[in-house]
Amino acid sequence: MSENFDLVVIGGGPGGYVAAIRAAQLGMKVACVEKRGSLGGTCLNVGCIPSKALLESSEKFEDASHNFAAHGIKAKIELDLATMLARKDKVVLDLTKGIEGLFKKNKVTYIVGTAAIKAAGEVVVDGKDTLKTQRILIATGSDVMKLPNVEIDEKRIVSSTGALTLDKVPNHLIVVGGGVIGLELGSVWRRLGAKVTVVEFLDSIGGLMDAEVAKQFQRILEKQGINFMLGSKVTAADTKGKNVTLTVEPAKGGDSSKLEGDVVLVSIGRKPYTDGLGLDKVGVKLDNRGRIEVGSHFETNISGIYAIGDVIAGPMLAHKAEEDGVAAVEAMAGQKTHVDYNLVPSVVYTWPEVASVGKTEEEIKKSGISYKIGKFPFMANSRGRAVGQTDGFVKIIADTTTDRVLGVHIIGPHAGTLIAEAVTVMEFGGSSEDIFRTCHAHPTLNEAVKEAALAVLGRAVHV
Repeated sequence: MSENFDLVVIGGGPGGYVAAIRAAQLGMKVACVEKRGSLGGTCLNVGCIPSKALLESSEKFEDASHNFAAHGIKAKIELDLATMLARKDKVVLDLTKGIEGLFKKNKVTYIVGTAAIKAAGEVVVDGKDTLKTQRILIATGSDVMKLPNVEIDEKRIVSSTGALTLDKVPNHLIVVGGGVIGLELGSVWRRLGAKVTVVEFLDSIGGLMDAEVAKQFQRILEKQGINFMLGSKVTAADTKGKNVTLTVEPAKGGDSSKLEGDVVLVSIGRKPYTDGLGLDKVGVKLDNRGRIEVGSHFETNISGIYAIGDVIAGPMLAHKAEEDGVAAVEAMAGQKTHVDYNLVPSVVYTWPEVASVGKTEEEIKKSGISYKIGKFPFMANSRGRAVGQTDGFVKIIADTTTDRVLGVHIIGPHAGTLIAEAVTVMEFGGSSEDIFRTCHAHPTLNEAVKEAALAVLGRAVHV
């Protein structure tokens, strides 16, 4: 193959494929090189989408098993795991084929293969075919972080990839890491009947989550049956017996203990994936965490080579990568563009969901800004009551002087959808008053956001 392009995108995940399509819309001749053999990246193939499919299915299973009776519905429930997994696979397949269709519609050249950068303006595919291009966009995403002395075999010790394809429900699933991935997949298998233990190095779950929300979140998950070992680290794994035996030590030092389970999920985070790209040969700079350094328009130190998504600084989230991709190619086209990483929402798709945008209370307190808080529980929300989803609350933090919203944190039903209103308001520098003076339909879960905004000024009506 020998063809000239305006842009070659390396990686067909959320950042890469969206960037390729937007670039084509802007009139560029675009190629996207993806080695997986299906578009959508980790997110679509072995991450966000299959996990959400299983979360939805497992949620329905648990609902039918435990909650239908309260609605006057009697049923005999039986798990068909093979069908559940097949549905998940079909969701993924349909979406990946859909992206291929979008590529054809927008005349993006899709190339299956492993790409390496030979020089600025040259991409080699599978070591033989050279693509000539004006610009190169690196969108190769991230990979699973490994745990020392614990080897992932995707059978008994699994990453998130293996946890999505288990052919039977574990008796005891041990999750190493209390972040988003571990809690979501732990929830899936707990609902389907597994005993679940989460081992977390920190003293709280949820990573950098607002502390008040994290505490409530842990209480709810414990009530659902998930066990937690906080302030603990796994130092070794023995797979010789029938079960996997982990050596667990206190994070701050002390005597070790043993923990046995038939499946162990390692989910301690992700790292930028830049292997085999040849960045060292062309001189692209990396930071001390292995991320590609870029300027305000996503260009690296090498002219004509750009990078987006998980391989650069910022939240490792699919929607952030998409925003990066659009911004990068629009900048290439001479348009003004900007991505505010302070306003990228994060969501945990357990039940209840947890969503946030902006600063946590701890961050604001540390900054010295004077702030006020408004909270409203879903227990007092009429729609929450009607549908039987009353766990959690909405928390809005605003500047005392200006009333500008600094952070919004939601734990409750459909929090991932509700957070969009907060993101919009904050994007425009809005206040809590802007939220509560906007008419919210009744009865909706969104009214909890309005009431929390009213509570910032001590004006909540329904609590």
